[in-house]
Amino acid sequence: MFSTFKKLFITLIAIFAFATSASARIEFDITRGNVEPLPVAIMDFQGDKVAQDISAIISNNLRNSGLFKITDKAAFIQKTLPVSGRPKLEDWRVLNVQALANGAVSKLADGRLRVDYRLWDIFASEEVFGGKRLEIEAKFWRRAAHIISDKIYEGLTGEKGYFDSRVVFVDESGPKNKRVKRLVIMDQDGANIRTLTRGSDLVLTPRFSPTRQEITYMSFEGGQPRVYLLQIETGQREVVGNFPGMTFSPRFSPDGQKIVMSLQQEGNANIYSMDLRSRNTTRLTSGAAIDTAPSFAPDGSRLVFESDRGGRQQLYVMGAGGGTPKRISFGNGRYSTPVWSPRGDLIAFTKQSGGQFLIGVMKPDGSGERILAEGFHNEGPTWAPNGRVLMFFRESPGAKGGPKLYSIDLTGRNERKVQTPSFASDPAWSPLLD
Repeated sequence: MFSTFKKLFITLIAIFAFATSASARIEFDITRGNVEPLPVAIMDFQGDKVAQDISAIISNNLRNSGLFKITDKAAFIQKTLPVSGRPKLEDWRVLNVQALANGAVSKLADGRLRVDYRLWDIFASEEVFGGKRLEIEAKFWRRAAHIISDKIYEGLTGEKGYFDSRVVFVDESGPKNKRVKRLVIMDQDGANIRTLTRGSDLVLTPRFSPTRQEITYMSFEGGQPRVYLLQIETGQREVVGNFPGMTFSPRFSPDGQKIVMSLQQEGNANIYSMDLRSRNTTRLTSGAAIDTAPSFAPDGSRLVFESDRGGRQQLYVMGAGGGTPKRISFGNGRYSTPVWSPRGDLIAFTKQSGGQFLIGVMKPDGSGERILAEGFHNEGPTWAPNGRVLMFFRESPGAKGGPKLYSIDLTGRNERKVQTPSFASDPAWSPLLD
């Protein structure tokens, strides 16, 4: 079901590995080179105000994805629907609603919340899924909304969602020439903001572990640039090695057991990996160039990084254990901040060309380069855990200007400003929460 929408969804973002075989119930006109968002209705979940708030967050998540058009509740003909009931199909078809979600929230004896929910294919007159139940601590009611959003997203597209995730970034406050920079974490929709560092020292390039609630970042604490590990929940942190030069651009391996980073000495920088258990380091590149910003392929077999070894910044790929790098970027301009998609199919990057900073993607062999966003200063892409959306920061010019976070999908058509308390840069998207 919804197979036509799933096929168009995959084609639209240039991914060809996914296909469906069920007979199509919903038809889309793609002759205009675009796919209209799927009309979806989210009924208020039955229960108290928390139930209504959960419904509202689900609506916002799906709307912000750009793939779904949320039907205005004021237009509903059928106003209520028990979670075990069946919708009045004609009441929804007349509104051109093609999918409908409903549910109920109740409190268990131990204080936890129980959320029951269903998703209906209105045109096929059948459930996409039914009888799903989630039990969660009451204080995590927002997470319940994100988890259900992911289930609906997957039910309608065949793809994993990305809503039950978090973003860590550098919060920037104060005058432009004297910014205070702190590490801050929030839900992907901007809620539950929490400060992780005090702001007394400059912090840069936070990156999530793919396996634990842990981040690595660079700090100038004590005037010495070092790479740190920080446990998000406990606040415990430690220095990753004591190297004679500046260490920067850290990033985890896919299994979370290693960190790869750059070490600058005598005017050049090389890439090193460190085993986090033994603390043994391995030098992966050598020479007079500046090699930096390494990022693992999701299977851990290769690294992409930026280097000026050819005369200006370009992107290179090599084996995770080192070896001869192969250049993959050949367009006009300078390429930087590469990051491999969690799906392994694309590499995102920043490109400086013609006085503009561009956010783009290319295949791991360098083919298929596409620019998604451009402007005065765009930089630092990071992938949503499903590999379908990017977040980056855009700096505005002038004395009062500063960086803000934006997200954009792989079509380049759904760009959205992400709300943060103040200026924000260097975002890093977490994997889906457990």
